[in-house]
Amino acid sequence: MGWDGMSMDVETRVGQILALYSGPDTDVARLLCDRHPDEDVALVVVAQDLSATTVTYGELAESSRRFAAVLRSRGVRPGERVATLMGKGADLVTVILGIWRAGAVYVPLFTAFAEGTIAARLQGAAAKVLVADREQLFKVPDGSWQVLVSGGAPGAPGVDSLDHALAHAPLDPRESVAVGGDGPLVHMFTSGTTSAPKGVVHPVRYAAGWHSYLEFGLGIGEDSVFWCGADPGWAYGLYTAIVAPLAAGIPTILAVGGFTAEATWAVLEKLGVTDYTAAPTVYRSLLAADHLRPANLTLRRLSSAGEPLTPEVNEWASTALGLLVHDHFGQTELGMPIGFPHHPDLEVPVAAGAMGVALPGWTMTVLRDDAPAEMGETGRLAVVVGQSPLMTFTGYAGDRGGSGNFVTGGAYFVTGDLASIDASGVLRFSSRDDDVIIMAGYRIGPFDVESVLLQHPSVAECAVIAAPDPMRGEVIEAFVVPAGDVCTDDRLINELQQWVKTRYAAHAYPRRIHFIDRLPKTASGKIQRAQLRQRQAGATPAGTS
Repeated sequence: MGWDGMSMDVETRVGQILALYSGPDTDVARLLCDRHPDEDVALVVVAQDLSATTVTYGELAESSRRFAAVLRSRGVRPGERVATLMGKGADLVTVILGIWRAGAVYVPLFTAFAEGTIAARLQGAAAKVLVADREQLFKVPDGSWQVLVSGGAPGAPGVDSLDHALAHAPLDPRESVAVGGDGPLVHMFTSGTTSAPKGVVHPVRYAAGWHSYLEFGLGIGEDSVFWCGADPGWAYGLYTAIVAPLAAGIPTILAVGGFTAEATWAVLEKLGVTDYTAAPTVYRSLLAADHLRPANLTLRRLSSAGEPLTPEVNEWASTALGLLVHDHFGQTELGMPIGFPHHPDLEVPVAAGAMGVALPGWTMTVLRDDAPAEMGETGRLAVVVGQSPLMTFTGYAGDRGGSGNFVTGGAYFVTGDLASIDASGVLRFSSRDDDVIIMAGYRIGPFDVESVLLQHPSVAECAVIAAPDPMRGEVIEAFVVPAGDVCTDDRLINELQQWVKTRYAAHAYPRRIHFIDRLPKTASGKIQRAQLRQRQAGATPAGTS
């Protein structure tokens, strides 16, 4: 089911959005900044003390022009990669816009990543420059990339201050580089499942899908006070909190620092937020902190993405807030093709446990043996490529594959998820047919975690799976075959958890670890994760089994 059955007005609007991003002379800086009135508010930055500062398009234009000049002075040419390891704030948006103004390609890095993970992505993208927050500098690896630090003076040899560089950079009179709709915009990395993470290079026209999602999926309009709580180190936060609202001329809220339910309730009230989107984990945290909920909220629309929305969220939201959270589904490769749209012309009743319908610009189906399945039958969730004009993915960077996702001569792209579809086009998620773990909206590949665990001298073999968790949706559970005669006690569990935190990512450590004699494997040596998931049901929460 898909967009081709919708009204001509919606179809025409999707075509207009796509055309805006697709021409050979498409200029990203103009699209996201320069075409808007200088005095219009682009950003509302909320500090940790809840004070708010506005940044206009005129201010962003000036600061990003200066950063483009900084990049040019450092020899960055169009098409070369520039990375950030930065939290939310005006500096981050200045840097991103400056990268695109110079015609370079943006490489976002999540601030919870450890040094090895950062190094792998910098090397994989062949990054020429890295901009990092001061508190992230200790994780910045040595390499061929130049380093700038945001938030203070230089802190190490070879590290220059972003503030100093911006203050002394000229307002470059040159026009921003128009890379065109097929020009590279972002170089991101997938979550590794059975192999190392793969690079995905999104073209500029990929952003059209997110602009369309903002308008139709989220229902954001000129009267919205919009806040996306997702981290811009990941695709959903980058495109929903920064790219799409800047393109649409809608002020976007960026809250500095980590999430707390208390601060979130306070910002929702103080700024009069009408439209809020975040991972289901955030809503479960707000539910748990319902006693802190202010009385004067102005919320009109709530949305979620990143993991399946569990029923208790809407049981609470419908009573406490008088609203239903609309669930949405997306992938790094695709964007956001499915959801319960908020746009008044497209709304369908929200169904518990369902993913939603195909959003404008997308046609989705469910396959059984590479052909459309019967209504209600579970099969492989797929994009109908020829009927999905917002799809841009063709394969992974560096010829790392991706063609295996395209079946029946490229007619369908399979997402790696199992689902069913009913006669009204509503899709219901069943399970994944890969091993990716989705924890609090973050996609975590077992391969990365297993690779780090295997570097520990006490680990001979290991396998990682997802375990259900009432707050985060899923957490990482590890099964470890000890190396030799080691003491498999709580001390070793803590040591292995800390090992993953410091060598991969602070958020992606195994919450539960079990020590076993051997891993279940096929005759060819492949780990049988299904058997581990069956064993999981009778395992203790943490420790040995």
